Amino acid sequence: MRKIFHCAALIIIGCALATGQQYKVLYSFLGSSAGDGDQPLARLVRDGAGNLYGTTRLGGSKDTGICTFYGCGTVFEVSPNDDGTWAERVIYTFCPDYGGSKCPDGAQPMAGLVLDAEGNLYGTTSKGGSEPCPTDSAGCGLVFELSPPSSPGGEWTQTVLYNFCTSYPVCPDGADPRGDLIFDPAGNLYGTTIRAGANELGTVFELTPGPTGWTETVLYSFCSVRPGSGCLDGAEPVAGPSFDSSGNLYGTTMWGGEKNGYGGGVVYKLSPGQEGWSETVLLAFPNWGMPLGVVSFDQKGNLYSTVEHGNINGEGGAFRIRLDDGKTEYVAFDDSDGVAPAAGLLIDPRNDRLYGTASSGAGSGYGSVLMIAGRRVTVLHSFLGGADGAYPVTGLVAGRSRHLYGTTAGGGNNNGCVGNSCGVVFEIAP
Repeated sequence: MRKIFHCAALIIIGCALATGQQYKVLYSFLGSSAGDGDQPLARLVRDGAGNLYGTTRLGGSKDTGICTFYGCGTVFEVSPNDDGTWAERVIYTFCPDYGGSKCPDGAQPMAGLVLDAEGNLYGTTSKGGSEPCPTDSAGCGLVFELSPPSSPGGEWTQTVLYNFCTSYPVCPDGADPRGDLIFDPAGNLYGTTIRAGANELGTVFELTPGPTGWTETVLYSFCSVRPGSGCLDGAEPVAGPSFDSSGNLYGTTMWGGEKNGYGGGVVYKLSPGQEGWSETVLLAFPNWGMPLGVVSFDQKGNLYSTVEHGNINGEGGAFRIRLDDGKTEYVAFDDSDGVAPAAGLLIDPRNDRLYGTASSGAGSGYGSVLMIAGRRVTVLHSFLGGADGAYPVTGLVAGRSRHLYGTTAGGGNNNGCVGNSCGVVFEIAP
């Protein structure tokens, strides 16, 4: 029987988090020319031994055709050594035997991983799969499981749990998943797709394990409320969903929320009922919004996330929704802090301090790691765009001894990647 690894989330948000700014690069990716990863775009996950796992959108095999010279992506592990250094290992390369026009094991993962108690990793790829796809010749994406080797250093085993677009040429089940998956206590998986669904503009889905495999159920298709030219209920969710303590799902969409026009995205709530799941829009942003991050909850049940654009300076910021009265509060970023946050926030439960990243701005213009206390924003690290990394588009994970870990999409010590930089894994210690 599958044992779900609830403790991972408790360890992550339960530790005391970093308040200093001792920055260290743990690993610089080498790219497909070395069979390594390139361009990590998703949050890391940490196991009980302190190992970090993540995905890169590109890298791996360099002769893949469907993914161009830069490769179809990887799953990697970064492990601490006794001497304080870290070692990286690619534990899976997507589409290693490309031939023809498909990657049946998936391609280009853009989401992070979730870990169960037995050490299995679960994730999604934005492309690939065994089914044809009307929106992308490279495939509509899939959900996969990676099982650890029976002995240290062995090969991990990949299993495809679900291929999207099973009803081609229409895809009511969704396409192009980019957000992190989550488990419920019964072992079911939940996630989002940015495309397809009943209205072609994204879904929230559930995967349920059974004796013959996993079964997908679409809980909600976005853009179901269209009184004008817009989508009042939101459209194109980039981030995955989050559960509250009552079993409701919350998340963000990249656009929608206005009757006429695109709108700037919404924060939504999905509630289960006897006739299915019903959606409530908690917050709709005007055209300058674009929330891309996952939502987080503090111990009082307040909801937090980020918005990439807008607020006072038009450069993005963090927001809180008080669910008891619906009041929304903002902390606006400016160029000295870092701008355009593209990920959610990590909350320190002891003092409600928030930790996150800004994808650009801050000094050299390559982004920053931030701490928010009240309405004060403190830069923990400003990226220089070279060996220290550039453009952090992912959220942070906390480890023991108040350390924070994350990735950057660019920068590092190596050339031969997209933009001549492959990205890094970094640590911030107090």
